[in-house]
Amino acid sequence: MSGFEHLPYRPCVGIALFNAQGLVFIGRRPVNGNTEKVSPDHAWQMPQGGIDDGESPQEAAMRELYEETNIRSISLIAEAPDWFTYDLPGAFMGKAWKGRYRGQKQRWFAFRFDGDESEIDVAHPGDGHKAEFDSWRWERLERLPELVIPFKRGVYEQVVYAFGPIAAKLAG
Repeated sequence: MSGFEHLPYRPCVGIALFNAQGLVFIGRRPVNGNTEKVSPDHAWQMPQGGIDDGESPQEAAMRELYEETNIRSISLIAEAPDWFTYDLPGAFMGKAWKGRYRGQKQRWFAFRFDGDESEIDVAHPGDGHKAEFDSWRWERLERLPELVIPFKRGVYEQVVYAFGPIAAKLAG
């Protein structure tokens, strides 16, 4: 027992943004010593972030996507049926998020990107937010669990299971 089991999960959202070919947007997190969120070998992830007070999960997903990518041209495809959770590794438990949470519970949304790629700007995201990513690309959804930091892998496997049929349908 780590002693942190009593802590709640931080309520968050995750966004699987699909292009017309069924590929999903991923951003690369800069390492910069930020090892609770990224490692050099596993620096890629989909946009995600916390839910603000009074905000619905879908509203949070749209806001977070804009704040991390500058993207607004989207259409909702689906919402995952359940909340997915992960615990922080022991070394970061009690440190990340000022020690208030044991990990995150995330509500995932699948959106279709309806804009032009010129809209995507991870270096200067919407509303003047600090850049979360230093690079981005489109990737096959099923590859994401091997690209994300290992403690988030279980959540990404659940996202692949939930949204895999969407990727397949879009890919034709």
